[in-house]
Amino acid sequence: MTLESKNAVNPASARCDPARRRWLRASLGLGVVALAGVAGYARPRLLHPCASSLSPELAAHPLVAAAWRGLDPAQVWDCHVHLAGIGDGGSGIRISTRMLSPWHPAEYVQRLFYMNAACVEEAPGRVDDSFVERLHALMSDLPGGCKLMLYAFEQAHDAAGRPLPGASAFHVPDGWARRVAHSAPRSFEWVCSIHPYRPDAVDALEAAAAAGARAVKWLPPAMGIDPADAACDRFYDALARLALPLITHAGEERAVRGVGRTDWGNPLRLRRALDRGVRVVLAHCASLGEDLDLDRGSAARPLPSFELFARMMDEPRARDRLYGDISAVVFRNRAPAVVARLIDREDWHRRLLYGSDYPLPGVLPLTSPSSLAAAGLLDGEAVDVLDRLQLANPLLFDLVLKRSLRSQGRGLPRHVFETRRVFDRSAA
Repeated sequence: MTLESKNAVNPASARCDPARRRWLRASLGLGVVALAGVAGYARPRLLHPCASSLSPELAAHPLVAAAWRGLDPAQVWDCHVHLAGIGDGGSGIRISTRMLSPWHPAEYVQRLFYMNAACVEEAPGRVDDSFVERLHALMSDLPGGCKLMLYAFEQAHDAAGRPLPGASAFHVPDGWARRVAHSAPRSFEWVCSIHPYRPDAVDALEAAAAAGARAVKWLPPAMGIDPADAACDRFYDALARLALPLITHAGEERAVRGVGRTDWGNPLRLRRALDRGVRVVLAHCASLGEDLDLDRGSAARPLPSFELFARMMDEPRARDRLYGDISAVVFRNRAPAVVARLIDREDWHRRLLYGSDYPLPGVLPLTSPSSLAAAGLLDGEAVDVLDRLQLANPLLFDLVLKRSLRSQGRGLPRHVFETRRVFDRSAA
């Protein structure tokens, strides 16, 4: 990668002496618990072994067969998949020097866990390419026709639309997401990421749409975007004209260090986009953290972000434009009541969209089938199978887990998983 600082740590040098390796392993154990917010719940096994493969017995297990029953694989597009790397393969990816330095343990450990979850090869020049190779390997276990929507990730910008590379946790260029998707069109689609304050934002959006981008990805606090800012209007108008959905994080963000205000993740700030005709997908259904109830004006008080998401889902203006993706809702730092409510609200189901948040399903302590079973959301007999699936194929694990969830005897129906209808303009 092209680093912003000559003081960056070479990732190969981070594997130097035995004492440092022991320190890093201990840091991983502590770091994932702190970063994921699962203190007191971590499994004895923290690191993905990356050696397991999907056995014929596991692939044919009745739980796996039941997950695919009734689904048309050609309509199943996982709408929340990250690309990552360190920029060592001509990808153009850039990451913060803090994520490469053990002297910034939170960010450093975060990167190591993501790379472990994706089973990347840490040899020089192999990180970026091996991340993509792993995706290909995982997709070979899924039925033909399924696709992953691969995310670019824009760097932070200031209010004048000037890039802030030194303040950005990472940057995955549109060009890399496009190249990976176009190299395997049977497996991948791509999602562009364009900062609306850029002077050339609309031109860049039109170029991305012409090159087959299926949506736009934002993470407002990390990128420095206020979704309620009038400066976004020209971009919103272009999104509506091009019929491209906006997939944007909402609620609390723990995974990426930001440059903007934390309240820019408030779901209510996306009403401006809805009112300008944009189809908006709120990532994770805003299922983490609290935001101010802006509808109360000067009497605003914090409410769970998920409650604000629920309020928006029930508003007439949102009925044909607002969606929620169900990535991350099964993680241990989410309340089980969120999952139950998503299942129970059958009137929402056609606006709930399947996403995995890959590579995070490969971070072993983040998801606990046994905890979901204890909460009454999963049959206890499924726990062992799901644990083995997570080691063999985190993508398949995530889909089978979410297809197996139950509340009051009901699960999430097939159209939650058949997301192509929202992103394929030709199909629409």
